[in-house]
Amino acid sequence: MRNHLLISSIFAAAALFTVAGCSSNQAVKTTDGKTIVTDGKPEVDSDTGLVSYENAETGKTEQINRDQVKGMNELDN
Repeated sequence: MRNHLLISSIFAAAALFTVAGCSSNQAVKTTDGKTIVTDGKPEVDSDTGLVSYENAETGKTEQINRDQVKGMNELDN
């Protein structure tokens, strides 16, 4: 029973690390020429028109109006 629990725990931890490693930084270019580096992929709320993202520099969750976003690109990590 202990071996089964240990093996299950190891597989669960490996799966968690695999999923966590898949998120990559994104560059959000705004219409005023700024570039915002995000931690992970920004989420677009179609109801409000806001783009939510975690700022890679500050670690805070922020929002920007979709009209102010010129483009979003994945960065090579």
